[in-house]
Amino acid sequence: MRTLVIGGTGNISAATVRTLVDRGEDVTIYNRGRTQSETVSGCRTIIGNRYDHSAFEAQMADAGTFDCVVDMIGYDPEDVRSLIRAFKGRTAQVIFCSTVDVYTKPARTYPIVESAERSPSPAFPYAYKKAVCERLLEEAHDRGDFAVTLIRPAQTYNDSQGPLSLIGTGTHFLKRIRRGKPIIVLGDGTSFWGAAHRDDVGPTFAAAIGNTCAYGKAYHVTAEEVFTWEQLYQTVADVMGAPPIDFVHIPTDLLGRMAPKAAAWSVVNFHYNNIFDNTAAKLDLDFRYTIPWAEGIRRMVAWHDARGSIDSSPDDPLYNKIVDVWRALGESVVREMASLDA
Repeated sequence: MRTLVIGGTGNISAATVRTLVDRGEDVTIYNRGRTQSETVSGCRTIIGNRYDHSAFEAQMADAGTFDCVVDMIGYDPEDVRSLIRAFKGRTAQVIFCSTVDVYTKPARTYPIVESAERSPSPAFPYAYKKAVCERLLEEAHDRGDFAVTLIRPAQTYNDSQGPLSLIGTGTHFLKRIRRGKPIIVLGDGTSFWGAAHRDDVGPTFAAAIGNTCAYGKAYHVTAEEVFTWEQLYQTVADVMGAPPIDFVHIPTDLLGRMAPKAAAWSVVNFHYNNIFDNTAAKLDLDFRYTIPWAEGIRRMVAWHDARGSIDSSPDDPLYNKIVDVWRALGESVVREMASLDA
């Protein structure tokens, strides 16, 4: 198989390319050459900017034909229109890295299956644009331009990435947990979330390449463990040997008003339940969830501690300010209500 991976050095795509190289595939990656990856030495690289659509299409014409094209970095509908122009009739299959965020939120039923309604809010541009991209590719599939496979990961992490922090960076978040500082959760902290390691997700993309069972289909590759946000974060504390977490519960809409930029994804995404059915990927792509959250955190903490990047992470003044303001407000409300009973 002659495979082109657009991207190839990112979180999921690096694991995908590594899988392909290890099994002896003929792999070319296309990116701007700015990110080093352990996979680069095992494959050819074409340097370019896929967001310069005319230049990208010219380069692809010069590159010849591919058995499969894997687009890991298409986010805008114009990116996909360019992809279709570049490869119509010139590849057997296009695999598109989409997202579970294309589904309508909140879902009508759980776990969410691949046929669920896909009507994300325009207020969530990432999800909205990905949904449009999917529709464009489905139309290309129906026209016979090439076969299309859509893969929808949820949160995917690796050893160097900190756990998802609702405010601030991952390494700062690990430092807060290690030092027993208050941790913000949305609402009462009992909505559900999960995360999958890229070493489980990447090989599933590789398994879809040339797999005729996957033509015209969409797949979830998401966590098999589902936690409340409190459980998710408490597992991090347990693995680190940190004190029990002092949770700060803030309503999502109010947090969004307190920190509109920093909490934007909390408002449009993180407070919704993320529970997905992976059955199709297990059957067709041999997807396996082999790295539990606790093991992934153990690997992550070891990676960062070897580099001193948790303890050296700078404090986040915004995070501290949100906690202080919210707790002061809570105490004020309690005092006010107590005065009514006096």
